[in-house]
Amino acid sequence: MPIHLPSLAELRDTQAEIVRFRDRVVVMQLVILICFVLLLARLAYLQIVRHEDLLGQAENNRTAVLPTVPPRGTILDRNGVVLASNYSAYTLEITPSKVQDLEATINELSELVDIQSKDRRRFKRLREESKSFDSLPIRTRLTDEEVARFSAQRYRFPGVDIKARLFRQYPYGELASHVIGYIGRINLRDKERIEEDDETGNYRGTEYIGKLGVEQRYERELHGITGVNQVETSAGGRAIRSLSSRPAIPGRNVVLSIDIRLQKMVEELFGTRRGALVALDPNTGEVLAFVSKPTFDPNLFVDGIDSENWQMLNESMDKPLLNRALRGTYPPGSTYKPFMALAALTTGKRSASAIIQDNGSWTYGGHTFRSHGDGGLGPVDMVRSIVLSSNVYYYSLANEMGVDTIHDFMKPLGFGQITGIDLPGEVRGILPSTDWKRNYYKRPEQQKWFGGETISLGIGQGYNTFTMLQLASATATLASGGLRFTPRVLKATQDPLSHVQGAVIDSAPVNLSYNPDHIAVVRNGLIGVATSGTSAQVFAGASYQSAGKTGTAQAVTIGQKEKYNASKLNEYQRDHALYMAFAPAEQPQIALALVVENAGFGAAHAAPIARRVFDYWLLGQYPSPEDIAATQLGQSARPIGPPRSKQDIVLDAKKSSDTAR
Repeated sequence: MPIHLPSLAELRDTQAEIVRFRDRVVVMQLVILICFVLLLARLAYLQIVRHEDLLGQAENNRTAVLPTVPPRGTILDRNGVVLASNYSAYTLEITPSKVQDLEATINELSELVDIQSKDRRRFKRLREESKSFDSLPIRTRLTDEEVARFSAQRYRFPGVDIKARLFRQYPYGELASHVIGYIGRINLRDKERIEEDDETGNYRGTEYIGKLGVEQRYERELHGITGVNQVETSAGGRAIRSLSSRPAIPGRNVVLSIDIRLQKMVEELFGTRRGALVALDPNTGEVLAFVSKPTFDPNLFVDGIDSENWQMLNESMDKPLLNRALRGTYPPGSTYKPFMALAALTTGKRSASAIIQDNGSWTYGGHTFRSHGDGGLGPVDMVRSIVLSSNVYYYSLANEMGVDTIHDFMKPLGFGQITGIDLPGEVRGILPSTDWKRNYYKRPEQQKWFGGETISLGIGQGYNTFTMLQLASATATLASGGLRFTPRVLKATQDPLSHVQGAVIDSAPVNLSYNPDHIAVVRNGLIGVATSGTSAQVFAGASYQSAGKTGTAQAVTIGQKEKYNASKLNEYQRDHALYMAFAPAEQPQIALALVVENAGFGAAHAAPIARRVFDYWLLGQYPSPEDIAATQLGQSARPIGPPRSKQDIVLDAKKSSDTAR
């Protein structure tokens, strides 16, 4: 058999195949090398560059960090009576992001737990406000039976759970609600404010925040410091064991200078009438009573107020949500006259002995300004002008002083100014001047000040509008001889466990440096009001000497030629009754200002309330139901039994607190 030898062409093809194979091997080796390099680079990136991040993620898959919400601090009055506290209750909550069919889930839950229409509306509103994956309450304050029914069926409701929550409680309901305020669920605006204050971490897990009054002003003290609990979790997200924890620090208790028994008495004395009263300690600036009537129940707002109650409060003609003591502005009427007298003495515009003839009216530029009734008071000096409340005396005085001189004297007293009280929402009111009118009005013809506009300022009318807080603060300044303290409701903060009170830094009073002789002249006039003047009948038989001034202020403007007739006016158009006073006259312990809206004469409807306040504070006398009813009707005060000691008052207040709780 012949032997076949490969040809030269065949040898060339074999050599080419070997070269191609070697090239493929090299390429594959390069690919494998690149893959290993990429794998090593990725490994290095994960193990070195992102080590801390991935370690944290791995740890988070195994553990959970849960915030521990601190108990909110308690609010107490000056005698230790609890005004706001906490209690524990169960809440049925839904996390919307974990529920597939929310409406169907709520319908099924309603078969186990009583869920009413108002609960559904509130839940819907909370969803709109939260805009997150928060757990939201569908029902609060579950009964033990409801808790048991749901617990037995819990497996059917992923994203639904029962949680134990602390709820805020206001045991006295409407009493002092404008001062205490209330808490409400944190909304988007609150969250933005928390972020601005860099408090986000401290509010993790917190659902409620102070919304008004002391609850809002002292939110930082009342809230406390949120704790942290790190727990190990199972694959299903259940906590297995605690790894570490930092306990929450409870909020501090806030002790107010308010005497809640005095506050209750004044609110009862007002009855169904509208108005405001502020009582201060003229030696410290502490607020003893801060009344705005009508009031509201802050408990309605804790879980979110329902539409019916909100409509009732918001649309009421009596405006119960308006804090009249802080935000209501009124003409001061004749209560302004003592300050006008002091201004005359201080500026040298008029001496105390100067006599002005009061013939019942005063004419300026052809316009007649009337005084009291149809007759005059005859010759009056400064003391007599205060005692008899001569309008003519102060018409002429205002004309002599001029609007800007009046403004410059009254401004340091706090009229038309922010007093700086430690409550949010204070308004300024109006203390007129030529500059004020120029800036307030837009049209040039409205910006000019006319001389005739000054006349009414002297008797507390015209553009003058002030708050009762401002009038009370000015009265306290007058009582202290010219020392002006910043009003405050905070007496102290208190450790919730040890009950040790922290020091409160008092702001130094401003000394207005009035001449003591000038103060004495005005004080004598105010004493005369209570002994022989317009409020003499009210203070007859008092064992102390008080100094005060009645006032009647127009709610609507009545023409000079028209005679005021309350019976022909709508109730809301009738005059306001005012009173400012301090007692005892020589060494004052309490100063106050009050207004009873649309009640008429201050001597009949405002002064009797002041008498009751002084009797309580100085003598420890609390009026009987009959005396309260008489005061509401504007009847004169009368002696009210034997004096009671401060110790008895404190004990009674604490008994009332225990009963309320």
